Amino acid sequence: MIAPPIDITGPEPAEWRPLSARLDGVATILSRRQLRSWSLVLAARQIPWRAERRGLGWQLLVPAEDFSRSVQELRQYENENRDWPPSAPQATSLVDNRTTTVWVLIAIGAFYNLTRHNIDLAGHNPVGWAALGNAYAGKIMAGQWWRLATALTLHADWQHLLGNLLIGGVFISRLCRDLRSGPAWLLLLASGMLGNLANAWLQNPAHQSVGASTAIFGAVGLLAAISMVRYRHNLRPRRRWTLPVAAALGLLAMLGAGGENTDLGAHLFGFLIGLPLGIGTELVIEYRGRPGVAVNALLAASAIIIVVGAWCAALLAGG
Repeated sequence: MIAPPIDITGPEPAEWRPLSARLDGVATILSRRQLRSWSLVLAARQIPWRAERRGLGWQLLVPAEDFSRSVQELRQYENENRDWPPSAPQATSLVDNRTTTVWVLIAIGAFYNLTRHNIDLAGHNPVGWAALGNAYAGKIMAGQWWRLATALTLHADWQHLLGNLLIGGVFISRLCRDLRSGPAWLLLLASGMLGNLANAWLQNPAHQSVGASTAIFGAVGLLAAISMVRYRHNLRPRRRWTLPVAAALGLLAMLGAGGENTDLGAHLFGFLIGLPLGIGTELVIEYRGRPGVAVNALLAASAIIIVVGAWCAALLAGG
């Protein structure tokens, strides 16, 4: 709908002059959107106007005696709003590294299968993987830092593992394609470890948990924060980042809040810690860009070294 012109007090103007779309006196056909905004400016300045349909567009007319003032007011309005609304950022190209991500997920499944067998290693006959690596709150707070990482690689049963791989794989794959594998897996590990640390600090010292869910919720937090920063200049940024947040709440309801063996605290802390990590990561990428091949490989190797080092520490410490 086009707003009606304001009432004109006094006699009808003897002459009406059309305003040009660029205020340069050339083209006088306006779009519906331009007509709507300009008519509101004129009405706010108490300048009479009227609109007439011209083919596929509109013509906006003002009294001849108010023409110069109308052009001045509209030019000021256009100058003040020249860069508004801000243009949306260019879509970030995704890296096709799904094969790498799938192989990492397969490795996690293979490790679960390894923990189901009796293996003699580093003086353990056999290795008690769950006892050595679970997120035992009291022992974590006593200095057994490796449990923050090793607990992420352990699962209670195959249903637990399958749920994490299928659901978590969706978010992890997206994060890896967005950031590249190196920073993505290192951030996942960081959010999972810090989430386990926060959970251990607040839980009863006897509390124990296993599973990659903390890191998976970290991935959801990372994606939500990255979208929020990336599209912060968008007029309606909520459309960009509310989906990951809604997904997190849905996952909390589905995976994180049901069952006596569910560690809601670890899930929640993973998500919350993923938020600031995602904000910082996206700000760094805005200024430095995504890492190159060498840096990506270094970050990926760092994530592997942390996990392997954590298990070496667990095996040597003996629980």
